[in-house]
Amino acid sequence: MPQVSSVIVPYAAYLRVYEPLGAFPEPERGHWERYARRPDRPSYQDELRRSLADLLPVPPVAVPVHESGDAFVLEVEGVTCVCPWRTRLRGWQALGELGDELPGPVLDAVLPPVVRLQAAQDYERWLTRNPDARPWIRTATWHVPLHWFVLVADEEREWDKGTAELPPVLRYRTPMVQARRRVARGLRALRDAMDEGPLIDGLVDVGRWLEEFHPRSLVELDYGGLVHTVPAGDLESDHSAADVAEGIDALRRGDGGAAGEAYARLVERWRSVRDRRSAN
Repeated sequence: MPQVSSVIVPYAAYLRVYEPLGAFPEPERGHWERYARRPDRPSYQDELRRSLADLLPVPPVAVPVHESGDAFVLEVEGVTCVCPWRTRLRGWQALGELGDELPGPVLDAVLPPVVRLQAAQDYERWLTRNPDARPWIRTATWHVPLHWFVLVADEEREWDKGTAELPPVLRYRTPMVQARRRVARGLRALRDAMDEGPLIDGLVDVGRWLEEFHPRSLVELDYGGLVHTVPAGDLESDHSAADVAEGIDALRRGDGGAAGEAYARLVERWRSVRDRRSAN
């Protein structure tokens, strides 16, 4: 496959769902069956490289004209599971969030208003024909949302410090049934301890999203490009899922002090990561 750029694209973490082939209707199932047998499937970085390449023309391409036919593929207990990129859909959704991420003048310089307006109109027309569409991938820049860690457990953590040729990898993978169970338990503990809050809102949202998928799916939390911004020693000692689980368990026991300590560790760890965004 031709490589758009040799530059490693950093700064984004991902929450992905891999569904078994049987969850897809025909003819899409046949497409993914053939795709999974391909030896030249793209890597995790290729999608972002292509997206960056779309910003180079004048005017830039805010959202791909055609939906991607690519996916990430895993074998889960002998079952082939795929995570479709759905780059066009995710591009539309991300475009709607850019106003909260960038100052107006910067946003206008990157994507002129006329380009954003055309993309928004295209999305509205597309949604009328695809009202139930949802992405298999969620993305967060410069951090991992704390409520994502509720879905996984520390013993599911996979850490590879990498080599001179390969970057580090820090991720968690868990069965869908476990992720849903942890969301439900976490929500009960949080709602018993407080009336509302961003952690509750985030868990409700991600829980509804998980319900859209086949129960034999696999959920993956991947630090993605964040591994390029965090020192290897900090990554190796990062056990955020354990801290989140400890905090929720403390709330369940009514131990507000222990819950506060776990939360303080998380806030400090992720504040130091997000501070790097301002430094750039």
